[in-house]
Amino acid sequence: MVTSEMVSSKFGIEQALFNALDDYIDSHDAAPDSLIEVLHRAQEMFGYLRNDVLTHVAKRLSLPASRVYGVATFYHLFHLKPRGKYEILVCMGTACYVRGAEGLINALEKQLDVKMGETTTDGMFTLNAARCIGACGIAPAMRIANDVHGKVESKHIRRILRNYQ
Repeated sequence: MVTSEMVSSKFGIEQALFNALDDYIDSHDAAPDSLIEVLHRAQEMFGYLRNDVLTHVAKRLSLPASRVYGVATFYHLFHLKPRGKYEILVCMGTACYVRGAEGLINALEKQLDVKMGETTTDGMFTLNAARCIGACGIAPAMRIANDVHGKVESKHIRRILRNYQ
């Protein structure tokens, strides 16, 4: 059962986050050219760039919402959906692709019950592909958080994921 105190508390936390974001924007004199810095801070604070956050940033920086959304979708480091605790990046570079990255993706999708770009229902993992993670010598490779796993085969997936749960 959701109580009015719970709703009030959540609203209070949300408002505090927006107030802190406003303080950060003000520290940049609400300058439109601070957009990228402001988006980085907003993502740190909210976890991802929700529509209401993007709209708020656009209004505060006096920018069209389309420009703010365009910047948020252009850069790989910005996320418009909630992210898992751990991001799994499967390398799709030539060496990894030739050595079985596609099969690795299929195994991860099956094991995690998600598609590429999605987050597991428990919020633990987000599955993504990368053009290259710089681990060609140990292809196929993937990165979970800051750990690189090389020469990964489908049969290794369950054991590797267990280390993060």
